[in-house]
Amino acid sequence: MQKLPEKLYLAAQVREMDRMAIEEYAIPGIDLMRKAGQVVFDLIKKHFPSSELVIFCGAGNNAGDGYVVAQLAILAGFEVKVYYLARPEALKGDAQLAYQDFIQAGGIAIAFNNTVRITHCLVIDAILGTGLSREVSGVYAEAISRINESDCSVISVDIPSGLNADTGCVMGNAVKAQWTVSFIGLKQGMFTGFAAEHCGQIAYSSLDVPEKILQTFTCASRLISQPLLAKRHRCAHKGSQGHVLLIGGEAGFSGAIRLAAEAALRIGAGLVSVATRSSHAGYINMARPELMCHGIEDADELMPLLDKATTVVIGPGLGQSEWAEDLFERVIESDLPLVVDADGLNLLAKTPVSRDNWVLTPHPGEAARLLNCTTDEIAKDRFAAVSQLQENFAGVVVLKGAGTLLANTEEIMLSTTGNPGMASGGMGDVLAGMVAGLLAQKLSLSQAATTAVFLHGEAADLAAARDGERGLLASDLMPFIKQLINR
Repeated sequence: MQKLPEKLYLAAQVREMDRMAIEEYAIPGIDLMRKAGQVVFDLIKKHFPSSELVIFCGAGNNAGDGYVVAQLAILAGFEVKVYYLARPEALKGDAQLAYQDFIQAGGIAIAFNNTVRITHCLVIDAILGTGLSREVSGVYAEAISRINESDCSVISVDIPSGLNADTGCVMGNAVKAQWTVSFIGLKQGMFTGFAAEHCGQIAYSSLDVPEKILQTFTCASRLISQPLLAKRHRCAHKGSQGHVLLIGGEAGFSGAIRLAAEAALRIGAGLVSVATRSSHAGYINMARPELMCHGIEDADELMPLLDKATTVVIGPGLGQSEWAEDLFERVIESDLPLVVDADGLNLLAKTPVSRDNWVLTPHPGEAARLLNCTTDEIAKDRFAAVSQLQENFAGVVVLKGAGTLLANTEEIMLSTTGNPGMASGGMGDVLAGMVAGLLAQKLSLSQAATTAVFLHGEAADLAAARDGERGLLASDLMPFIKQLINR
């Protein structure tokens, strides 16, 4: 699998890069278009060498890329059918040149209509590019529906048509591709939210645009790379690896705090204590005796435990009772580094405060409560949501979901690890424990959060590769967390 660049950009930034290459570096636009088409065609030859091609072309340069692919395929002896959604005679500039090359190669383009049926072929989606700013409608929406209803594999050129390049939001209707080939700069919307359902595997080519052009722009966000931690010092002892205190586990919810606590151990914390309801404190560590469990019925009882801790997790299974509110208030008063998750976030939404030394780990529902909006509003622009959360609450914010986002005061980062099998109870508790365990080992807030998010998803990927995604349990991640942290 191709290693992708870490830097992600907005669509407007990439369009400006394209302009600079043409106007300031004297690279003919048609040359860039031909290179883009060649990259797509090379992928076709590698992965779909004997397929009949059905190519959908819209308007603008995205269509031009499609006509280049069609021309190359015809010249290579592929069976090719091209449907146009915008009259090719109306194409301008480089796209018109690409269309003329296609015609000279013997190509014929046919107007798409709603009677078209697509079966047993490879579809090339060159309908809409990255400039989409309104919902897809009319013949464009119809063509996308036909593609998605087919039994065919799909390669999208630059971005799946109908997907917002900046947010990953579907603009009414969007192509579901098995491959997306992106050019010049990777667009951030291809890696989070609904994009996971539409982009498939992502390939990238700079089209040999000078690196100086890319360096002109500050990236909009950044992919998290695989973390590599230094080996533990030979003289390390449990006291030097930090002491995590986890607070939660209302009656009936002891599993959440138990999962978070074991994750803190598995990620390498030296000592892990649990403050929970007395009714189950005595047996919560029966299967994991390394945990130190304490029955707490009053916030004052927390003080000796807080005095010993180096970092605190509050929220897993906490509930929102008076007991929970008292514990939450006492923890917020301390100056210890915190990880706030689950009901800790719901309590924070009721009484908002900000602080610099915490990591918040909301899923979209919790994020909506923190921002007093709907989950649909969160989904429409996850980048804006995580930025607003960080601005409101400070510290580091982890917005969970497909393409988890992390925001600190300087940048937004994005993780590509993880899979749909993680849609099960307890996964977020494991992540909270991992973050805290790394904080206890003296990683910074951002280092702990990015490392935990990446490894959390990677552990889930390994577990799913072994047994499948459906039925994946949060506890299935534990042996893989240990394996990965020692990589």
